[in-house]
This record gives sequence, structure tokens and C-alpha cells, in this order.
Amino acid sequence: MPSSARRGPYICGIDAAMDVVSGKWKSLILWELDTHGTRRFGELKRGLPGVSEKMLIQHLREMEEDGLVHREVYREVPPRVEYSLTVHGRSLNEALRPLGEWGSQRRARLAAEGQLVSD
Repeated sequence: MPSSARRGPYICGIDAAMDVVSGKWKSLILWELDTHGTRRFGELKRGLPGVSEKMLIQHLREMEEDGLVHREVYREVPPRVEYSLTVHGRSLNEALRPLGEWGSQRRARLAAEGQLVSD
């Protein structure tokens, strides 16, 4: 397994967890794969408006190195590659679920106060 930029030493568990999910798109990639299951690269890109191809490739590689995402290459013409969550990736999503609930409550509060900017 290739080494990422950082592999400790970690100060605490949150530090170790944040090292794995740091990056603007990683939590959204986790969400996309959890919500929709196995996805091809183009499906992931369409499901994450605004992500560049370069950034998506980089994050998927890092997430594969960290054992969160499985990359399956099918030897066919045209070539097909699919991404799915590993057991480790699904367990991380479960750990992030309370954070997502907190974020939903925050969005609702900001919307009620007229502070939420929507697309």
C-alpha cells in the first residue's frame, strides 16, 4: 500500500480520523457511494457537481490507499472501472452519520434565521 502524505503520529482519535477524511470531496465521495452503491467514475463525477476530474482521481486514489474505497477494473472493451465502499469505508460512514445529523440541524437553523445561502 503506497504511503499518503501523513500517517501519524496522531494526537488523538479525531486527529487520525480527520487525516483520512481531510479534503473537500472525500466526505461527499463517501456519501455518494453509501447512498448509491457501486459507481463508475463518470457517475461519481456527475453526482459531485463542481469536482474536477483531477481532484476526484486524487481523492479516490487516497481513499483506496486508506482502505475506504475498492476499485474494481474490468478487463473489457471499452474498459470499465467501478468504485465501492469497503467494510472500513462503511464503518467510517457510520461514524460520520452523527456529524451529518448535526450538519442537517445547523442547515435548518441557518435557514430559519435567513442565513443559509442556497445554490
